Amino acid sequence: MPAKSKAQQKAAGAALSAKRGDTRVSDLQGASKDMYDSMSESELEEMAGTSRKDKPEKKGDD
Repeated sequence: MPAKSKAQQKAAGAALSAKRGDTRVSDLQGASKDMYDSMSESELEEMAGTSRKDKPEKKGDD
């Protein structure tokens, strides 16, 4: 499932970093914390690796 916005991609990247142990889970907040709890590392990799080209900053910014 690719990211639908740049903000969603950034949140997935933060959650992925915490999953891998590069950052502390306690530093996560909002969507990234929810993603950390509910998504696997491979799902986060897919979402964080989405191309940013032509993505709105936030989902409703089409």
